[in-house]
Amino acid sequence: FATELWQWVAARLLLGLVIVMSAFPLYWSVVVASHDQAAISHYPPVVLPGPHLWEHVRTAFEQANFAKALWNSAVVCGVITLAVLLTSTLAGFAFARLRFRGRDAMLGFVVATMLVPTQLGVIPLYIMVTRWFGWANDLRAVILPAVVSAFGVFFMRQYLVTALPMELLEAARIDGASTLRIYRSVVLPVARPAAAVLGLLTFITAWNDLFWPLIVLNSENPTVQVAISSLAAGVTVDYSLTLTGAVIGTGPMLIVFLLLGRQIIGGIMQGAVKA
Repeated sequence: FATELWQWVAARLLLGLVIVMSAFPLYWSVVVASHDQAAISHYPPVVLPGPHLWEHVRTAFEQANFAKALWNSAVVCGVITLAVLLTSTLAGFAFARLRFRGRDAMLGFVVATMLVPTQLGVIPLYIMVTRWFGWANDLRAVILPAVVSAFGVFFMRQYLVTALPMELLEAARIDGASTLRIYRSVVLPVARPAAAVLGLLTFITAWNDLFWPLIVLNSENPTVQVAISSLAAGVTVDYSLTLTGAVIGTGPMLIVFLLLGRQIIGGIMQGAVKA
């Protein structure tokens, strides 16, 4: 009994330590955002929130057009997430259970694209979206390059190989179902747990993306990360204001996880049981 009690206490202490270490950067951002610039260099450092948080929030919305940035990021992330889920489940199903010439070579090519640094394609991609399509400072320039994810295709393929039995597909074909009907009625329900995880990862990645939106967008039509970078621009950086923007940008992610976290974790466990 004593050994089990010690293990229980040790596990809770370890989990508590992990929670504190994970939450401390966000808490520190709130503390700095709620004080003025002078408090950052104060010794000993301030550890409690101050009175200036809402003042800094109003300033951030006025200076960096945060209302439009939040809306733009929501639109971009929503469209990208839906597109990635559609393309990844379709391609993952094809690579996992359909037989066609060159399947393995095509899958190898898709996986190989993950090894190519994003920076290598920036110049031709910028020329394409700005000169060919005329999408400079347009949200479509951010959405188009991200509608297909090599990781998403590989992830869904690996999941469906184990979770989607061939017998189920053969039974559907015997009943006269077409490939599209099989995808809609058989594959999508089976792929739901993995799709929930992929959707969350895609949404977070798109929300936190700075590199490409900073190139094709400006402060007049920003996403959240571009708006935060505009707060940090200048000769002297106002860290209180910058971290205020970071707190504003983190808020929607916390809300999404609080609302959907249980369903996503349940989907992971359901997928594990099926696999």
